[in-house]
Amino acid sequence: MKKLNFFTITFLISLLFSCSTQENASDEGSETAETEESSEVASNGGTNGWEVLFDGKSLNGWHNYLSDSVSGWYVENGILITDGGNNDIVSDQEYENFELDFEWSISEKGNSGVFFYVVEDEKYPVTYATAPEYQLIDDENYPIELKPVQHTASNYDLMVADEATINPPGSFNQSKIIVDHGKVEHWLNGTKVVSYELGSDDWNELVKDSKFATMEGYAAVHKGRIGLQDHGDKVMFKSIKIKVL
Repeated sequence: MKKLNFFTITFLISLLFSCSTQENASDEGSETAETEESSEVASNGGTNGWEVLFDGKSLNGWHNYLSDSVSGWYVENGILITDGGNNDIVSDQEYENFELDFEWSISEKGNSGVFFYVVEDEKYPVTYATAPEYQLIDDENYPIELKPVQHTASNYDLMVADEATINPPGSFNQSKIIVDHGKVEHWLNGTKVVSYELGSDDWNELVKDSKFATMEGYAAVHKGRIGLQDHGDKVMFKSIKIKVL
């Protein structure tokens, strides 16, 4: 009996030690998985208040303007692409005060833009009827002569982008739009190139002298959807994220 008790106790101690070791390994594996998951989220920008608007895998969170789904736009190698002729897409959510970061690449002779405060309503047939635009375009090769207010990073048709340094068609550029209680900044490749205040006297004068003068709903609200323009040319986007201010 004494020998049996001795071996029994020895077996139980070994069993407890084995379970403890497996539990520690499991905990370490769990911590590693959590760390890897946190690193992946961080690399996608989904931390510190940032929300990923394009996950590099799907079109979740977007739909064609005045539609319930996305048609024509697609994802390839982590990049959001339209080859042209597929209509604008807008975010499912609306935003008021925010910082929007994104990377983009335009095709040669191409034209596109990023909108904010898009009001999605059938009485407005196009996104730009209501939404200010951050212009994206091939400044050098566009087939029609451009006015300065139509160049890349400009507040389209209203304000010129100063000191804009643009990478050539086919290369990616980094852009940022900051909107904070009506005050707006456009950034391009690390440089602030435009700033303005929605609804200010200066803003209203600019609108009066622009193509938007007769558009009743243009910049009339300070909350709306984010829009990506399909102007008929190939354009690519990636690393789209937003932080609510």
